[in-house]
Amino acid sequence: MNVTVKQLKAFVAVAKTRSFAEAAELVYLSQPALSIAIKNLEETVGGQLLVRSTRTLALTPEGEAFYPVAERLLADWDDAMLELHNLFSLKRGKLSVAAMPSFASQQLASVLAEYRALYPDINVTVQDVVAEAVVDAVRSGRVEVGIAFLPDSAIDDLNFETLFDDRFVVALPPDHPLLDKQEITWNQLRSSSFIALQRPSSIREVIERTLEEKKFDLSIEFESHHLITNIRMVVCGLGVSVVPSLCIPQIEQLGGCWRPLKAPAIIRKVGIFTRKRYPLSTAATAMVEVLRKSVYPLDQ
Repeated sequence: MNVTVKQLKAFVAVAKTRSFAEAAELVYLSQPALSIAIKNLEETVGGQLLVRSTRTLALTPEGEAFYPVAERLLADWDDAMLELHNLFSLKRGKLSVAAMPSFASQQLASVLAEYRALYPDINVTVQDVVAEAVVDAVRSGRVEVGIAFLPDSAIDDLNFETLFDDRFVVALPPDHPLLDKQEITWNQLRSSSFIALQRPSSIREVIERTLEEKKFDLSIEFESHHLITNIRMVVCGLGVSVVPSLCIPQIEQLGGCWRPLKAPAIIRKVGIFTRKRYPLSTAATAMVEVLRKSVYPLDQ
């Protein structure tokens, strides 16, 4: 059954005013066009909704029953159009974002502050999860936008846009003898206790793969599941660690020190994940734009 909004508006206007002339003005139609709209509506529903004579205009019992329904349908239509307009104009909406902890605990907060200043009516939910889980959350559609390291595994079903290259740094306790160096090599770390993330961890994997290529072994004495725990152990003097430069603010806040790592350096791309073949919402598109303008490497 094909009833148009134009027909509903025509019927409601006539039912409200009981006058074709007044109704035509309300809906911005000529009287002949209004009559055709009513006629087509009655043909579609299969019976008369209005009884017309030279002096009176009344609703049939079916018309009386349909009148409040038509009003409600038009109100729902108007609400739906307003809601859709608000979504496109970013006056209303929801957005889910996933970010790895090293990014979420530092740069994401300032990104969200800028986003809120621009779009105060968008509700943003953040999933603070490890890099591998960020990719899974985007892939499954649980979030529209993810920020994490580019994984070594294939991501043919996802888009990835690089924000910056993260150069890993050495986290050191405040009294460590290597602090007199401007840069630190892996060979210089041999004599220090090493603190690493536990397996499975993409950061642990990239460090081990880099060292295997150089035929270099480290004596790992402490392990944990979280970078912040490793940094705390470093600050307490239990050893040194190699971490993403995204962790520099946490190192400094906890009273530790850091130096650039070289020979070899470890570099990983940090960027934005979205799903291929699935268009982003207006809210998500706006978030991507803010990320592009606001995010930068922390070791510069």
